[in-house]
Amino acid sequence: MKLNENLINDFIDYIRFERRLSKNTIVSYQRDLEKYRFFLNRSKIKEILKVSNDQILYFLEFLYKTQNSSSVSRILSTLRTFYKYLVRDGKILKNPFSSIKNPKLPKKILEILDEQEVKKFLESIPTSSYLELRDKAMFELLYSCGMRVSEIVDLKLSDIDFDEGLIRFIGKGNKERITPVGDSAKDCLGKYIRAARYNLERERKSENVFLNRNGQKMTRQGFWKILKKYAGKVNTSKNLYPHLFRHSYATHMLERGADLRIVQELLGHSSISTTEIYTNINKKHVKETYFKYHPRDKGKSS
Repeated sequence: MKLNENLINDFIDYIRFERRLSKNTIVSYQRDLEKYRFFLNRSKIKEILKVSNDQILYFLEFLYKTQNSSSVSRILSTLRTFYKYLVRDGKILKNPFSSIKNPKLPKKILEILDEQEVKKFLESIPTSSYLELRDKAMFELLYSCGMRVSEIVDLKLSDIDFDEGLIRFIGKGNKERITPVGDSAKDCLGKYIRAARYNLERERKSENVFLNRNGQKMTRQGFWKILKKYAGKVNTSKNLYPHLFRHSYATHMLERGADLRIVQELLGHSSISTTEIYTNINKKHVKETYFKYHPRDKGKSS
């Protein structure tokens, strides 16, 4: 049992220090491997290195009884990566999970806000207090740059180049990227830093751009609470969550004619196939554009 724990700890060190994966990804791996270790202990399987095909089938049965399809898919991906590491490290010769396929997941319909809904939300945030100036800057930046929450809360003052209108930040997987900032977001960010941030920071010294009312670094949970507060004041049937603004940013860029490769670069996607999901959610826009501009559309006068 101790061997299993040591191997898992070695793997976590590998993804933390060699692959330099994000904290959230590492926590996800740890949770999945803990479920696997729980199953091994319950089934009295002493060595993680000697798992038989029958035992894997029992594990799959256990997963499908206790997890939904997306969780099963994620756990299997984690275990493939874990055993791939053990093969690479010479602990085993073959990955026992390499032939296990993930369950087919139903295609999700990606919801977005249209441009007017984004505008309505951003304009609903007042700017009469230090905290409101901060909030306005955060949400303008979220949409202007298609940022993730973790990127917003980890943003440092030294990452902002106001002269060039650029922001540098470390994204998912510790990948650095640089993105332009729109005029509205840049103006709001400038006002917040000049007029409000000092009053939040007070005697505490911090390099983080966005601070809570105690002068400490904004947390992901804090960001969510702020979003919920403003979402409750906007009349919309849509569930507002941070990544919705990233989805909307990417879709609006493509709808306005941005090149897919450029959007991939701006979002920090390793694979263009990840970015391509946004080309499948604006079919209505494509159809409307066709009938508006195609010279042989019957609705046009010749």
